[in-house]
Amino acid sequence: MERGKKRRREEEEIEAENRDANHSLSLEQNLSFSDTNVALCMMRAQFPQIDKVAIQPFILQSQLYSSVKDRTQVDRELESLRRDKVVRIFKLNTGQDDHGIMFLEDYLKQLEHVVKRMEEKKQGDVDVFKWFKGHVIESKLEPSIEHEELYALLSLGGQVKDGHISLLINAGLLTRQLIDPNMYWFAIPNIGSVLKGLSQCCTYSVLILLGLQGRKELLSLLNRRRYKEMMLAPLEKMRLRLSPLDMRFHLRDLIGSGHLKTAHTPSGIVVQVSKD
Repeated sequence: MERGKKRRREEEEIEAENRDANHSLSLEQNLSFSDTNVALCMMRAQFPQIDKVAIQPFILQSQLYSSVKDRTQVDRELESLRRDKVVRIFKLNTGQDDHGIMFLEDYLKQLEHVVKRMEEKKQGDVDVFKWFKGHVIESKLEPSIEHEELYALLSLGGQVKDGHISLLINAGLLTRQLIDPNMYWFAIPNIGSVLKGLSQCCTYSVLILLGLQGRKELLSLLNRRRYKEMMLAPLEKMRLRLSPLDMRFHLRDLIGSGHLKTAHTPSGIVVQVSKD
């Protein structure tokens, strides 16, 4: 028994050391990958530590496009990982075509945290979370689900009431689609508290989400440069004032979405603002 505990502890220590090593690598050292899963694992390991928010690592699909040059390959491999239940893909409610990706094991940890919080607060019949995990998450792999299908899958666990679905929405596991109220998007609990913090002093509701303020700050920084460019190495070390996510996170996002581009020079990689 003691030997088993010691082995698990040693494995955890090795995993932590590898994670720290991956996080210390500069973006210039690991900007490009030939495999989508490898890129996902690296970005997961390098996800920034965010104070006071219980959020598992997530990756933006645009970030994958910055690292794996063949977008068709990314879409194909991502679809395969989704079908194999390695990752889940979430449509983010930003008013833009933004998708978040989370490893299934991380998403289930996020779900467990929510269930524990709801149990402590005694907010309704928490059995619905077991039904959701066992019947909905296991069988519905797409980013959205219709009300009737959600109701039918939850009913495999017990007698479903409207209050159960409201509890899932309040827990941050589902959001209603604005265009079709009969459809729900699957969501990442607690992600809103991370993303809202990125849009300080912004009046547009769509900018409240997905770090558009962080995106805006980084683009503004480069646009103030004489040639609207900067060497990647010093840029990566700079801090953004308005975003709890780090510079590396935003650089990958903006490169992958086409707002920024990179050029290789004898001195290293240069990041440039893309021309409209």
